[in-house]
Amino acid sequence: MASTPVAEVLEALNAQMNEVDAVIAQRLRSDVALINQISAYIIHAGGKRMRPKLVLMFANALGADSPASRELAAVVEFIHTATLLHDDVVDESALRRGKQTANALFGNAASVLVGDFLYSRAFQMMVSVNRMRVLEVLADATNVIAEGEVLQLMNMHDPDVAVDSYLRVIRYKTAKLFEASARLGAVLADAPQDLEDACAGYGRALGTAFQLIDDALDYEGTSESLGKNVGDDLREGKPTLPLLIAMERGTDEDRALIRHAIEHGEVERLQDIVQIVRRTGALEATREAARAEVAQAIQHLSSLPLSKWKESLLEFAAQSVERSS
Repeated sequence: MASTPVAEVLEALNAQMNEVDAVIAQRLRSDVALINQISAYIIHAGGKRMRPKLVLMFANALGADSPASRELAAVVEFIHTATLLHDDVVDESALRRGKQTANALFGNAASVLVGDFLYSRAFQMMVSVNRMRVLEVLADATNVIAEGEVLQLMNMHDPDVAVDSYLRVIRYKTAKLFEASARLGAVLADAPQDLEDACAGYGRALGTAFQLIDDALDYEGTSESLGKNVGDDLREGKPTLPLLIAMERGTDEDRALIRHAIEHGEVERLQDIVQIVRRTGALEATREAARAEVAQAIQHLSSLPLSKWKESLLEFAAQSVERSS
């Protein structure tokens, strides 16, 4: 049976990601043993590697397959990993991807400092590509991500956060690196500005959809399937879309219970809150919001030339909203 274009792309992508892994292993090396230990632990803890894959897929779709694409794929993974290290310290998280977080194992101070090492190593790697536009894109992205972290901190324990404010945090904190990853593929191809912006638009919409599904799964999945503790968002006082919709649609008693839980980061009545979120249709509404983002992502691909890589990007977007972990 002949392989499909998407299967061919997956095979090529896996081979290229192996090359990215080799770059990561080489670039992680440090003379400081603890940096090697923590960096290796977090990098090899699993994950979907969606951001580096976006760099590669767009570079391939636009005819810019090159060693530079592997280097930049590793860069975005380093930036993402640094944000995870810092995130887990801020959120006091104990579990990620089914394993203990680095801060739980090695302590907060070591996690923050190794996160700083990964950020600075990523900037060394960017410089090695010797493209000013690459520096502009990634410097902008890291700055916006930091703003998103602060915005989220400001929203913590506030049940009156507007949906627009919640979405702004997602655009800054999560979607911005997806956007930058997709844009980098176009930059490597010297694509015209309108095409570069279309690639970035795909990444931004995909990243938003990805986070919306993550927020729904916090009230839908199990710790085993998610690789994190169910109810973590509530424990951290995060007013995510499922909760905001449940408060809008629920009874006065429902609203009071959810408000109190967000304000105090309480999970004693988590099962009651999960039932409210499900009963009000908040989970399906959140998934619908994610599907609307995916529709936008797919629309942005219309300006890309036809290829098996474009087909895979369409498939990539569609699959992102139907996942359960």
